Amino acid sequence: MSFLTRRKPLELGAPEGTGHLKKTLGWPHLMALGVGAIIGTGIYTLTGVAAGLAGPAVILSFAIAGIICAGAALCYAEMASLTPQAGSAYTYSYVTLGEGLAWIIGVGLILEYTLVCSAVSVGWSGYASGLLRGWGTPEVFLNNGVVDIPAIFIALVVTGVLLLGTHESANINFVLVCIKLTALAGFVVFTLPHFDAANFRPFAPFGLGAHEIAGGEAGKKYGMMGAAAIIFFAFYGFDAISTAAEEAKNPKRDLTIAILGSMALCTAIYMVIAACALGVVPYEPFSKSAEPLAYALKQLGQPVAARIIAGAAVVAMPTVIMVFMFGQSRVFFAMARDGLLPRALARVDGRGVPTAVTLMTGVVAAIFAGLVPLDEIASLANAGTLAAFVAVACAVMVLRVRSPELARPFVTPLVWLVAPATIVGCLYLFSSLQTKTMLFFLGANLVGAAFYLLYGRRKSRLATT
Repeated sequence: MSFLTRRKPLELGAPEGTGHLKKTLGWPHLMALGVGAIIGTGIYTLTGVAAGLAGPAVILSFAIAGIICAGAALCYAEMASLTPQAGSAYTYSYVTLGEGLAWIIGVGLILEYTLVCSAVSVGWSGYASGLLRGWGTPEVFLNNGVVDIPAIFIALVVTGVLLLGTHESANINFVLVCIKLTALAGFVVFTLPHFDAANFRPFAPFGLGAHEIAGGEAGKKYGMMGAAAIIFFAFYGFDAISTAAEEAKNPKRDLTIAILGSMALCTAIYMVIAACALGVVPYEPFSKSAEPLAYALKQLGQPVAARIIAGAAVVAMPTVIMVFMFGQSRVFFAMARDGLLPRALARVDGRGVPTAVTLMTGVVAAIFAGLVPLDEIASLANAGTLAAFVAVACAVMVLRVRSPELARPFVTPLVWLVAPATIVGCLYLFSSLQTKTMLFFLGANLVGAAFYLLYGRRKSRLATT
């Protein structure tokens, strides 16, 4: 069983015969990747879903999820500056915790990134369908509860954009992020004058802890922490930055700026938008809308502004799909380059794009987007993310003990408080997820473990060198 604990060297390079990713991204592009990933379905759509679980207390759910993510972001920043390789938490686990745990985290990341792409595609579909219905589009081509055609469409379009090349897709992402932030600023301008504190009473109608309620939807956990376990989905995205480590021009500096900067900016944006939205409409009808921000503006008698917000969401939300599909392909790339997946998946084309894994990610994401409801997709994605965050916090502490002499470009402050608190917070959020989510995550890891024992452990680079 020694194969489970074998570790990669900290700066292990790409083996002969596999591709190398091109260094084309500076910190503005990387920070835009983070903002593009974080600001999306979480604020445009999941705000409504979470409000239905917590009421106005969802604002505190945002704060709790943000604090836990901030601790994880600090740990990610230290590991990313030490290990500027593709693969994110999978790679960090491989160099510190061993191949067995790295495989488990890799499976979790595959779940996370693929399902995020699907979830955002479904969220995008809600806004796109709201616009298209006004033009007489047949219902069969909208999010009609059977097969979500718009969600499938946008997942495949973004796949095509990523195939253009890393630098080109990063430039498109940068422009769309600017559009997205401008639209959210407009939402604040329109809603703030109509803010009514009466909409915040009662503030926490379902209590604070995560629990099922009589008359509630079966399997769902209500309360402030139940909402935090779902809204947690809205905060991660900074980890996708670390998957681009090999493509950063100055990774030790740029990754730190991008991870911490995008996290701080997006936390502030979320708190403001959630407060403005719930300050103008009661949470009950708000939570039932597929386009909650546009719904809030419609209730204020601002149909034109609602269409602008919906239009901006339709234009800008694909940035989230783009960033996570980018991250997913890089995790696949790293695992294939290490031999744990077929090495053919590690080949890159002349533009530096891992074409095979990008196409595979896009197709799988489109299938999930077309068939699975948004809240279930988000909950499943959260399970993989929480596992990755726990692993990175552990990795930071292990390296502090094992290799204290390493020159760390970024040092996690108060690491013996921040890292354990991150682990405890993530485990609590995991326990707040739906039971079927935990079972699905367990099932996925059992399937993954079987694949690793039959294929990965024998084909691993560490087993053949």
